[in-house]
Amino acid sequence: MLSMPTDVAPNFSIVTLGVSDLGRSTRFYRELGWEQRGDAADGIVWFKTSGTWIGLFGYTALAEDAGLEAPPADEQPAYRGVTLAINLPTEDAVDLGFVRVREAGGTIVKPPAKTEWGGYSGYFADPDGILWEIARNPGFPIDESGRIEIP
Repeated sequence: MLSMPTDVAPNFSIVTLGVSDLGRSTRFYRELGWEQRGDAADGIVWFKTSGTWIGLFGYTALAEDAGLEAPPADEQPAYRGVTLAINLPTEDAVDLGFVRVREAGGTIVKPPAKTEWGGYSGYFADPDGILWEIARNPGFPIDESGRIEIP
């Protein structure tokens, strides 16, 4: 008799972002230097990260896939209750990340600055207003694969 797991395994493997213009968003993330897999002609594009994947999928198509109705994309609030974070090893790397974001067409929401928790952090929005943080957190060591450890 097979034993059934009693917990949901925390195998977080994909973050899918609903985007209003797949081509524009694909160009943005590719211009950040991210490794692309797949083709926009297939309706979804993938970007490899240090420990998971980012998927770009049409905004309304993602809502439909979840069985929900999507509010108009242009009516999304600037703050949606979620941020995605990139942790880098140095303050200089954070600054360079923001230069790259600006060059790729992202919107700087909050320029990087020293934080009260001893780190260095700022926020940007991608072309769809999805909020990202780029940070250096001295309390979260980064391994050789780019993944952090939270003690």
